[in-house]
Amino acid sequence: MHVRYARPHRSALAALVGATALAASFIAPTPSQATAVPAPATPGTMQPAVGVHPHFTSAGNATRTPQGVTFGCQTTTPARCYGPDQIRAAYGVDKLAARGLDGRGRTIVIVDAYSSPTIQQDLGLFDSLFGLPAADLQVVAPQGLAPFDPSDPVQVGWSGEITLDVEWAHAIAPGAAIKLVLAKSSNDADILAAISYAVDHNLGDVISQSYGEAEQCMDRRVLDRQHELFARASERGITLLAASGDLGAAQYTCDGNSFFQAASTPATDPNVTSVGGTTLVADGTTGAYQGETVWNDQYGSGGGGFSVVYRAPQYQRSLGLRSRGVPDVAYNADVYSGVLTVWTQAPGTQPGVWLFGGTSAGSPQWAGLVALADQARHGRVGQINTSLYALARNPRGYAYDFHDVTAGNNGEPPITNGFSATAGWDAASGLGSPRADHLVPLLALAGGRNSQGEDHNSQ
Repeated sequence: MHVRYARPHRSALAALVGATALAASFIAPTPSQATAVPAPATPGTMQPAVGVHPHFTSAGNATRTPQGVTFGCQTTTPARCYGPDQIRAAYGVDKLAARGLDGRGRTIVIVDAYSSPTIQQDLGLFDSLFGLPAADLQVVAPQGLAPFDPSDPVQVGWSGEITLDVEWAHAIAPGAAIKLVLAKSSNDADILAAISYAVDHNLGDVISQSYGEAEQCMDRRVLDRQHELFARASERGITLLAASGDLGAAQYTCDGNSFFQAASTPATDPNVTSVGGTTLVADGTTGAYQGETVWNDQYGSGGGGFSVVYRAPQYQRSLGLRSRGVPDVAYNADVYSGVLTVWTQAPGTQPGVWLFGGTSAGSPQWAGLVALADQARHGRVGQINTSLYALARNPRGYAYDFHDVTAGNNGEPPITNGFSATAGWDAASGLGSPRADHLVPLLALAGGRNSQGEDHNSQ
């Protein structure tokens, strides 16, 4: 797999604000450190591999008050970053928390590769900084882990991805347990083995995957095994999510040297809920929602398009589609409205407060929403796409359940003929972003049945 969730061919990211020390334990990186991880050499088609490169930059200045910590990028107009409180307020998660929904009793599985040696420390600092309860995090490495090499940009990129995924799944569902399942490398076979372990051992209720590649670049035999595995997971009532990618309507060619119009797997699998990207506009301190557009700037664009492998599943046929379209839903992904994340780039260095973006931020947060729905249901909601599309067809859907993203497009260099946001579903923003306080309870009511009609009421 060849995930390119940053722009390795572009210049380094610039810091949003001047970098200063936040506190003794939190040192914001200097602008020169705030760079996108450079891309490794792309393996040939005989050795496909995932390479994760999340967008990140320095978070900059911060002040403390009795109410919490505020970064300078939260106080600009529009706000240029958000903490957990602001994201939870913007999408209505805070209202669910007021009803006692925090994900307790449920388990989120996050699949990544390599490792983040400081993840437990960073997560604890993240919780302390933003006033979140301590997380129940278990790291599972079914194939074992190679020693972490801080000089390897591939491993550093995965370390950042792991940190983003874990901290922000926890931010949305702070009561849920998290099982971080790590593949020993980013090769397709190792990634698939890690997912297989999670499914076969029934590790959790929802699986988040923040990686992908063009469908055409995955060996068809591997793709078929992946599809069979995802079908088995769905039969168990496990919800599957995946990021749609950060290159708009494009993906890297299989040799990694160019781009072509393509959609990303695993996001295109009909059993998976694909999460696209938006630019969220909200109040930087209260989180009050103001609007969203399709994410598209010099650092990336929300992935979307149509499968060349899968026909339109039943839940999309009312849209008149002939092939599987992605994304299904959307979430904030722009680095310029990104999420604050505590990350140590290498063991022995100071942890920093970084600003992360990319659709890889949306998948774990949607996994958190699913954990809330599972808690409300007292059982698994299972595959949610059928429910999502049914709710969107209801006249009340875009008044109460979704923020319909109708502005922007995901066509950008090197692929200019992308897709535009429209009313309802589109291949740039899917059905839109969640109004979680309405959507999550409806998913809890509607979910819980697989294709055989069996109810999933236990882990």
